[in-house]
Amino acid sequence: MSKSATRLEHDLLGDKAVPADAYYGVQTVRGLDNFHISGVELRLYPDLIRALAMVKLGAARANAECGVFDRTILTAIEGACQEIIGGALHDQFRLDVFQGGAGTSTNMNANEVIANRALELMGHARGEYRFCDPHDHVNASQSTNDAYPTALHVGMALGNVRLITAITALIGAFRAKGREFAPIVKMGRTQLQDAVPMTLGQEFTAFAETLAGEVRALEAVQRVLCEINMGATAIGTGLNAPPNYAASCTAQIGKISGLPLYLAADLIEATQDTQAFVLYSACMKSLAIKLSKVCNDLRLLSSGPRCGLREINLPAKQPGSSIMPGKVNPVIPEVVNMVCFRVIGSDVTISMAAEGGQLQLNVFEPVIAACIFEAQTLFINAANTLRVHCVDGITANPEVCAHYVDFSIGTVTALNPVIGYERATELAAEAATTGRGILELVREKGILSEAQITAVLDPRVMTGQAHSV
Repeated sequence: MSKSATRLEHDLLGDKAVPADAYYGVQTVRGLDNFHISGVELRLYPDLIRALAMVKLGAARANAECGVFDRTILTAIEGACQEIIGGALHDQFRLDVFQGGAGTSTNMNANEVIANRALELMGHARGEYRFCDPHDHVNASQSTNDAYPTALHVGMALGNVRLITAITALIGAFRAKGREFAPIVKMGRTQLQDAVPMTLGQEFTAFAETLAGEVRALEAVQRVLCEINMGATAIGTGLNAPPNYAASCTAQIGKISGLPLYLAADLIEATQDTQAFVLYSACMKSLAIKLSKVCNDLRLLSSGPRCGLREINLPAKQPGSSIMPGKVNPVIPEVVNMVCFRVIGSDVTISMAAEGGQLQLNVFEPVIAACIFEAQTLFINAANTLRVHCVDGITANPEVCAHYVDFSIGTVTALNPVIGYERATELAAEAATTGRGILELVREKGILSEAQITAVLDPRVMTGQAHSV
């Protein structure tokens, strides 16, 4: 069939040519014509496409159960939806993620693709909608205002599961390094100044734990994402939906998706509300803040290689300069930092979009969806990249860490309980003035016996891994 071949379809605004080989229809074509905004297409977010198909499949089963249409149509819609859930026909979702109409174009894109594939499965040609119609059958008992946000909730919940998996794997990598670096004593720092000793293992274990807290938050917010308004139709009154449809449809989508979905208590409120997106975005912003801080620390600890802290070595991934020979930059933490900045910025967009809702509907859900699905994708890729191309290959410089401990003034803090704060301060001042080490001065002045030095200034004691006697 020629690429220029078309079929003619009709909608409210009149006739419109549709590519003959397209599974989408007239309303999708109008959306393709209208929204040349970001260049980012729906098909780039497979969780959303699969979620749309799950919603339509659940709706079809509920409609058949409620007697809206017969099993012939149900079987065809089921076949089309299951193919999309399996990854087929995603190339037919080419609409820009930025679009007006509160998601109507996206909803109709799904309706048309499913209807045309269902027609083929029934032995009919694409566009023969009298046998399976995008509106009357695929969109039966629905409105964009319940089908689209439900798909967003389902898609985000599916993406959240994948995000948790990626971050959990990254946490595992940090914990492994924590075990590997457990014997290496180093100086801790506060306000970028020497503080007291710790181990490099403790530092990396702390990286793992700070991210683990974010995973717990993502797990907790999953329940919020699982509340849906399916059956609300246009504004929450359930107009055009048969009795028992809302409960049936919710149960069907839950079974299909494997998610613990539940119907909102007040469908009018739920149809206009975007709190779940705001809460989820806040969790991702918090993750971005934590992950970016970890990457900042990795870059600081590896700074050098001759004139920085150089306590650790990040894997060399590529030459770092077009003018400075031999320079290698921490490019993996840098790119993860950038991902975090983007996610934090998107949270502002989501906040403004949620606030901008009016009366019975928030028309800005498409930009909320664009921000959240992008953030999930960026985070999953960033977490995997950071783990595989950076954390797994980090090595330590134990001699550098030991040098800082030996010559740091911070070890004087351990003497406070023994010689008092004032005398310890005098010792610290002398060490700072002369450039000598605390331990050296303690021995020279006979402040402590060797047994006391071992007990008080033993690095294991100072790092909390042993107790003084």
